[in-house]
Amino acid sequence: MGDTTLPEPLVDALVFDWGGVMTVSVPEFVGAWLHAEAIDRDVYNRVMREWMSRDALPGNPVHRLETGELTVAQFERLLAAELITSSGAKVEETGLLRRMFGGATPDPAMVELVRKARAAGLHTALLSNSWGEGYPKDLLIELFDTIVISGRVGLRKPDERIYHHTLGQIGVPAGRAVFFDDAPVNVEAAKSAGMHAFRHTTADDTRANLATLGVTL
Repeated sequence: MGDTTLPEPLVDALVFDWGGVMTVSVPEFVGAWLHAEAIDRDVYNRVMREWMSRDALPGNPVHRLETGELTVAQFERLLAAELITSSGAKVEETGLLRRMFGGATPDPAMVELVRKARAAGLHTALLSNSWGEGYPKDLLIELFDTIVISGRVGLRKPDERIYHHTLGQIGVPAGRAVFFDDAPVNVEAAKSAGMHAFRHTTADDTRANLATLGVTL
């Protein structure tokens, strides 16, 4: 019989974003929140473009939140002041992010994928731009060997320094790590840092992309 030994994977470490990768999609949980609170979607989308697009000015509220320069309460106050509801009622600032991310439940298919990767001996890491600390801590401990959260380290994606920081924490060269994110700008930055990188859409697509690197899960 021929040799059925599987080839060695091209990577040793798998790095994942949280919101929109390890959770259900961002439009899904944000859309549910906008609907529940009757928030004007056009206004919300305008604010997010101003604060999150490629053309967003440095030092805007999202950048400062993600690097820990703004507290959650300070950011909630700024965001609530920009939003309006269909009824004209004010948006309650206290607990705004908790409500916004209330539907950001973990994607069972991605949880299972990361469990299998870790069980197979691959190093698993989380690299997340934080909007507060609303992560399920027990699940993170179960799934990830390394956890890098932007607000804790004072850097945010797509700053290449946060990728190099993460690689240093993992202890592998860039070419032996693969990164998954739902935001193309963050994927491009990871590639610029020398990592393999793919845009995440579904668990099946991510599994297929891993297979191109010799990782079969």
